[in-house]
Amino acid sequence: MSDAAQAAREEKPEEKEPDHHPYYRPKDAATLILVDRSRAVPKVLVGRRHDKVVFMPGKFVFPGGRVDKSDNRVPVAAPIPGALEENLLKGSPKITSSRARSLAVAAIREACEETGLCLGRKAEGSGTKLDGPWQPFAEAGLLPDPSGLFLIARAITPPGRVRRFDTRFFTADASAITHRIEGVVHADAELVELVWVEIGSKPLADLHPMTKNVLGELERRLATGPLRHDAAVPFFHFYGGRMHRDVLGEMK
Repeated sequence: MSDAAQAAREEKPEEKEPDHHPYYRPKDAATLILVDRSRAVPKVLVGRRHDKVVFMPGKFVFPGGRVDKSDNRVPVAAPIPGALEENLLKGSPKITSSRARSLAVAAIREACEETGLCLGRKAEGSGTKLDGPWQPFAEAGLLPDPSGLFLIARAITPPGRVRRFDTRFFTADASAITHRIEGVVHADAELVELVWVEIGSKPLADLHPMTKNVLGELERRLATGPLRHDAAVPFFHFYGGRMHRDVLGEMK
């Protein structure tokens, strides 16, 4: 996962990289927060990173990473909803419809790669060959299915960092998980365990501040009932030396 694993997660203040690097254009990235709403208090899926990795050792994180070239080419079981695409196209810098699709698909791929949990549908008679990072889907006879994703937030790493990402945070209901790959998470992997934890519980208190901001947005939306694409989507970005929270589609 390397750089890709770091895509959707900012550095903690005490771990941050020097902020005097020249300007780097942010790379597109995606994170997927899986939610289990089968009980009164929703749970989200987090993975604990290996104690010996350089970046955020032993911390709980959500799966995420950079957009891969294959994300634009892979066939899908269903297109992304028009309202989701509309949300993804809001804000600046602008992206294309194909890039919006790639972002949603990247969130699914990263979740499958890092957790072994795949969101897809049977690819009956498609005859389409999936390879590379999509091989697990091919072996299960699945095509990725982004139709159940919702955009919760967008965030851009501050300037002056050697790694910068323009990350879209998606969520999907746990019922969208259609396939599980065994052996992805183990003692020697980057993620050593997966845990479903209630929103507001202790493991989530140690998340990076930006990720906690996004989780707070998700919690507020879950409290209002079923997720909707027409809800306001916050955009966290930096200028003038501090973070700003705008709403996509309302920025001047």
